[in-house]
Amino acid sequence: MQTWVTVVVTLATLMVATVDAKIYERCELAVKLEKAGLNGFRGYSVGDWLCMAHYESGFDTSFVDHNPDGSSEYGIFQLNSAWWCNNGLTRTQNLCHIECRDLLNRHILDDILCARQVVSSQNGMAAWDSWTRHCSGHDLSEWLKGCNMHVKPA
Repeated sequence: MQTWVTVVVTLATLMVATVDAKIYERCELAVKLEKAGLNGFRGYSVGDWLCMAHYESGFDTSFVDHNPDGSSEYGIFQLNSAWWCNNGLTRTQNLCHIECRDLLNRHILDDILCARQVVSSQNGMAAWDSWTRHCSGHDLSEWLKGCNMHVKPA
């Protein structure tokens, strides 16, 4: 019975979160990331952040992915419940001191603050396999094309 209650509560939480969700446009997100101080943060450009977020979530704040180990990844940056947030279901370090459901809405400042913490760890952006596979070592200037921004490369 408790498992059923947990499933129902989780689904209800995710449904409420998706009401306030947003799929960002590339340039809109680029401006938000730049304003949040991510261009040049730990040597990574807005292009790095856009590329990673595209391959992680398609810029969708409500995206949740479930892993074979029982953990899940949440939000636009796919922050893992085993390390960065608390989903109330799995063991967590909760290093960002945040509820995972709070990463599923259009307000991404909390996501950005947590992602900064991830990047500040020893792996940097390599903490995201998608960044390593699709973004690292590539010309990322294309991610800012047409965005009417004058962001200097990191």
